[in-house]
Amino acid sequence: MDNDTQSRTLQTTRTTLEIVRALEDHGPVRVTELADRLDMASSTVHSHLATLVEEEFVAKDGDFYRLSLEFLRLGTHVRNLRDEHQVIQSYTEQLAEETDCRAVFLVEEHGRGVYLYTHSGKHAVWNYSTIGKQAPLHVSASGKSILASLPRQRVDEIIDRHGLEPETDRSITDRDELFAELDEIRDRGFAFNHEEQLDGIKAVGVPVTGPDDRVIGSFSAASPAKRMDDDWFETELPNQVLGIANEFELEISMP
Repeated sequence: MDNDTQSRTLQTTRTTLEIVRALEDHGPVRVTELADRLDMASSTVHSHLATLVEEEFVAKDGDFYRLSLEFLRLGTHVRNLRDEHQVIQSYTEQLAEETDCRAVFLVEEHGRGVYLYTHSGKHAVWNYSTIGKQAPLHVSASGKSILASLPRQRVDEIIDRHGLEPETDRSITDRDELFAELDEIRDRGFAFNHEEQLDGIKAVGVPVTGPDDRVIGSFSAASPAKRMDDDWFETELPNQVLGIANEFELEISMP
């Protein structure tokens, strides 16, 4: 942020958001425990919580506080703001069914990947949703395919802000190595994840763009490495994900 932007920020708002994030990580929780975790005065935490309860963003059950379902409504509203959201959901489900993999549609926001839609095929190892979860872009197939579609200056900004911290011992942690791989991804049109985000999991990701050439996000299909032989992973799966991405782009480009 520049100095002018920093001068307009409010510490009270930051404190409220710290409390909201702490409730996400640790709730339901009592005031004193939350105050200890945040190293704040109990009276300060209680005042913020009381305001959040009154505004219905936090619910109180006895002595315990938790985030309310108001966040569910807001999250659904934010996701549905995207013109393509219904089409994205349909193609994510189709990708999972056709590949028997866990299918994901990832978008970039504030330099991190956000899971917008997920769907598990009948043989996928995941049976829970991670919608809204954030993840580093440089460790996933979807994330790397998005980075490969962005200008180098924007990628540099993302690295400067978030770094290249490893998720596994296979994660890329060197800037030059990452840019070399992004060049390869750009040339072939899809990205691989060789157990870089989770041990034992491989994935293929393909970026998608809108009619204005704006990068919308990326489809990916992931599965345990032991389920996939090299030929299927390196040839057939990329073709399946590319097919879904191409169909999606064609549909959203039609008037």
